[in-house]
Amino acid sequence: MIPAPFDYYAPTTLDEAISLLQELGDEAKILAGGHSLLPMMKLRFASPEQLIDINNIPGLSYIKEEDGFLKIGALTKEAELEHSDTIPGKYPIFLDATKLIADPQVRNMGTIGGNLAHGDAANDHPAVMLAMRAEVVATGPEGQRTIPIDEFFYGFYMTALGETDILTEIRIPIPAAGTGNAYHKLERKVGDYATAGVAVQLTLDSEGVCTYAGIGLTNVNPTPLRAERSEQALLGNKLTEEVIAQAAQFASEDCNPSDDLRGDEEYKRAMVGVLTKRMIHKAMERAQ
Repeated sequence: MIPAPFDYYAPTTLDEAISLLQELGDEAKILAGGHSLLPMMKLRFASPEQLIDINNIPGLSYIKEEDGFLKIGALTKEAELEHSDTIPGKYPIFLDATKLIADPQVRNMGTIGGNLAHGDAANDHPAVMLAMRAEVVATGPEGQRTIPIDEFFYGFYMTALGETDILTEIRIPIPAAGTGNAYHKLERKVGDYATAGVAVQLTLDSEGVCTYAGIGLTNVNPTPLRAERSEQALLGNKLTEEVIAQAAQFASEDCNPSDDLRGDEEYKRAMVGVLTKRMIHKAMERAQ
């Protein structure tokens, strides 16, 4: 399929890109890696009249720890996360997630900012960000504002980004000692969207009691979903098999999957339970 005609802009500064958004209005779309937007344009599911390509804007690609946060620039590519020296020690969850995203060609172009800004509950990073309680930095005409991840996704393909906002950075609190995290998704074939996916981050104290729990679910709800009852089931407890089973049961009950070619509702709920158990165990191993 061929996309509908559109005008193309390639600003070289963030101010120029924001001015273009103000000038062109809501028919303009930001182009980052393009691996979510362009397929939708080819299928005519999206037909923006203008594309604003932000890839020529310097300073939006980085991975660094600073001021108590892991800061990731919006134009950081999936492949850069895979190969960063900063990621493996405290943030192996990113390696789990990025290696399951499509194929190397896509990961060489796809960006973490685009993955989040697309607002697709089937993408992998939203659940990871929920588990890690990330913040999203949006830059617009009035400057920067920070959006907690729990307030970022609020509808089907809808985010808290305004019409003249550009997602510029993701901030993740640096985890405390005794923290482990993990992500996995069930997929029909390599590179597919998730049938169901679960991201978990846990912090355990010296007695093995859970002092932090973050659990995000992929593609089993119209928006990325935090498994709140599951988190509460873990907090303040030693993670026995009984406690873990309870958390997994809550996750399978609280998600809202729909029947589709990847499976029916009952199957997806069961897989959420299985994956929640497995990711809790994996996060516990990494917390040691």
